[in-house]
Amino acid sequence: MTKTFLPSVKEVETTRKWHHIDATGQTLGRLASQIAVLLMGKHKRTYTPHMDCGDFVVVTNAGKIKLTGNKMEDKVYFSHSGYAKGAKETPVKRVLEKNPTRVLELAVKRMLDENKLRAPRMKRLRLFAGEEHAFTERFGK
Repeated sequence: MTKTFLPSVKEVETTRKWHHIDATGQTLGRLASQIAVLLMGKHKRTYTPHMDCGDFVVVTNAGKIKLTGNKMEDKVYFSHSGYAKGAKETPVKRVLEKNPTRVLELAVKRMLDENKLRAPRMKRLRLFAGEEHAFTERFGK
């Protein structure tokens, strides 16, 4: 008879790993889905959908990601203030110039499930526009 294995919260907390990803020249969607899998913990044998069993992810050179096709000109981010005529459309090119990490952050956030686990998972994602980051001691660089 097979038994279902459920990891304890303590076990999940102590087995979290750190992953370093260099985003130079990588495609936005493919990179975001790879990061989302690591944050959710789907790459582990002990993955449980209702538990937060993912790892930490540090991404450097987030400003050097690439978008395929005409997305640099055509892709826009939509937001609405809630007031009449409060709609705003921001092109991805402007977002990349102003805050290069925001594009990757939004892509990863929208690939995660919209539930109570999304916020703690996003806290484990660290994005840096350049090569320098504060977690060099974790990766031996």
